[in-house]
Parts: sequence; C-alpha cells; structure tokens
Amino acid sequence: MPMGITIQEASRTSGLSAHTLRYYERIGLIHEVERDAGGRRNYTTPDLDWLAFLIRLRSTGMPIAAMCRYAELRRQGPETFAERRRMLQAHRERVRAQIAQLTEDLTVLDYKIDFYTAQESE
Repeated sequence: MPMGITIQEASRTSGLSAHTLRYYERIGLIHEVERDAGGRRNYTTPDLDWLAFLIRLRSTGMPIAAMCRYAELRRQGPETFAERRRMLQAHRERVRAQIAQLTEDLTVLDYKIDFYTAQESE
C-alpha cells in the first residue's frame, strides 16, 4: 500500500476540516479512502490532488450535487470524458458570467469611492 497521511494531516494540507473530509467520503464525493492496519484513513498524493480539484470546483460555486455527479462519472472511467468535459464547460461559462458581473460591480464601487474621495478633498 502506498504511504499516505492521516486525516488530520490531510485536513491541514487541504484546508478542509476532518469532518468535511469524512462527509465528502460518506456522500461519495471522494472514494472510500484506504486505511492503515489500525483502521485509520491513509490519504495519498492522488487523494490530495483530487481534493484540491474539488476545492476549486466548490470555490467557483459548483453545487455539491454536481460535484458528486462529476465524481461518479470519474469513477466510471475514460468513457465519461465527454460528459465530464461538457459539465466543466458549462460550469466555466457560469464562472465567466459571475466574473463579468463582479467586474461590473467593482466598476460601480470604484466610481462611488472616487466620487466620495473627490467630495472629501473639496
């Protein structure tokens, strides 16, 4: 069995709580993590890489249900590449729309800040 790290170390490395890691495993977002002889979870580099990707999906607003669907497709293997690509493309478009909206919002904030700065210096 490849050497790995404990759930506490995986928590520190990923920034996810141990509770969240166990939850992700329970709902199938991550596969059942290998265990050592003492029954403790043993996270490997590929496990941590997958967690890093999940964190990115979550931070960009992908719903947990969609992430679970993606994880299920991933477990099914290469024959699901096209569907996974389509999922990521659709999510990318949602992220781009969010960025555009945030950029617009930032422009309004900058305008207001400049307005108040100008008013204060009069």
